[in-house]
Amino acid sequence: MYLIGYDLGSSSIKAALVDAHTGEVIARISEPDREMDMAAPQPGWAEQDPETWWAYVQSATRRMLEQTGIDTGRVGGIGISYQMHGLVLVDDQHEVVRPSIIWCDSRAVAIGERAFAQIGEAECLEHCLNSPGNFTASKLRWVKENEPENYARAAFALLPGDFIALRMTGRPTTTVTGLSEGILWDFKNNDLARLVLEEYELDAKKIAPLVPTVGVQGYLTDDAARALGLRPGIPVGYRAGDQPNNALSLNVLRPGEVAATAGTSGVVYGVVDRAAFDRQSRVNSFAHVNYTAEQPRVGVLLCINGVGIAHRWLRDHVGPAGLDFTAMEQAAAAVPVGAEGLHFLPFGNGAERMLENRNPGARLLGLDFNRHRREHIYRAGLEGIAFAFHYGMDLMRRMGIDTSLIRVGNDNLFQSRIFAETLASLSGARIEIYDTTGAVGAARAAGVAAGAYESLTEALGYQEIDSIVEAATDATAHHSAYLRWRAELAQHLAGTTNPATAATE
Repeated sequence: MYLIGYDLGSSSIKAALVDAHTGEVIARISEPDREMDMAAPQPGWAEQDPETWWAYVQSATRRMLEQTGIDTGRVGGIGISYQMHGLVLVDDQHEVVRPSIIWCDSRAVAIGERAFAQIGEAECLEHCLNSPGNFTASKLRWVKENEPENYARAAFALLPGDFIALRMTGRPTTTVTGLSEGILWDFKNNDLARLVLEEYELDAKKIAPLVPTVGVQGYLTDDAARALGLRPGIPVGYRAGDQPNNALSLNVLRPGEVAATAGTSGVVYGVVDRAAFDRQSRVNSFAHVNYTAEQPRVGVLLCINGVGIAHRWLRDHVGPAGLDFTAMEQAAAAVPVGAEGLHFLPFGNGAERMLENRNPGARLLGLDFNRHRREHIYRAGLEGIAFAFHYGMDLMRRMGIDTSLIRVGNDNLFQSRIFAETLASLSGARIEIYDTTGAVGAARAAGVAAGAYESLTEALGYQEIDSIVEAATDATAHHSAYLRWRAELAQHLAGTTNPATAATE
């Protein structure tokens, strides 16, 4: 039996083909060749066309099938991973109502902060584990307030992965895992978060019916099968947001285990067995892929918006034309730790939750025209991203999450030795790098619903460590540079408005 997994990001669509019996990854495909477009109609906004995602899912599938030449009759299951916190509205004919408001869009920050105060902070945290913040529910309220005709036309408010599943199965559905990331799930009552729906005056009928995160969610329709080049009737057997799915891909399923990734955004994700939350919602808690009310598995998620996107910006706009990441890393490696006093704040991709939803923008600080060159900016950029990770991980440690061992995949910024060693040196973490991706994990998880595996533990199986990154023997320079960076950040934040305060002024 073959299994197909998809990872729907904001930059690309990745697909993987896995042999369920041997565990071999037969193929990995990414579409398109360049990064997908992201529209910003106003500052702080970010939108994408959901039909573009579906088009690239189709082209990725067809290219993968052509390259491998497999017998499509042996494909037994499909799994979907997707960019979290987005909003996709479809009408009663399942047509898209407006562009998707995606994860890094900041327009609903003030709406969420007002709702947090109105509902009551303690009440909201005890039921939803988070402030409504800038999550999917708040984005839906923004549409209701600002585009009432689109709200009225919408039959269902979906997450990005729900939309892809809809195109595959013809059925609008969602999951507890997905609703929790939208702040639409009540952990205390094991039901829809009616306190949020009532505060926002949202119609509960616009929330799609529930299906299991791991289990049969629907079957590939004739139309979808033709579009993908597959046979009808294949079960869609798994769906989860990209960060819970990244953790699953790294076999992070049990309390005390921690995963991380550094793609467009950066995330550290720790699993706990309790309803944990941060009272300031600087880190967020969501139902993990194996969550049940009887056996809670909650993922505590730290997110830094400006990670891979900052790295790419430095390459594309600071470096010469044609510069690749390898050459950029080599140039940065010639500069000493601390970049000789140059500091980079990598916060240029929307409101940052760990900074209490402030949007400070990116900053290059301490620039000396007589001393600093292009390679100093590269080094400061990589270190600044690592410093932001460490800053956020301190919040997780204060919640009792052990970050001394972190599992990561090998397809993102953790390929940078400077970044990874800086983070390990500051945090003391042992970073284990595995040869897996989100699409591969989604494929394997789908094998449970397809009957290829008895459990997620069996599906993920044993994975070999590709490499290990540990702290530098002498990390004094790393710590000194971080303390200077943290002081610069504190000074800058002192002059940046907190939207929670602004909302009440």
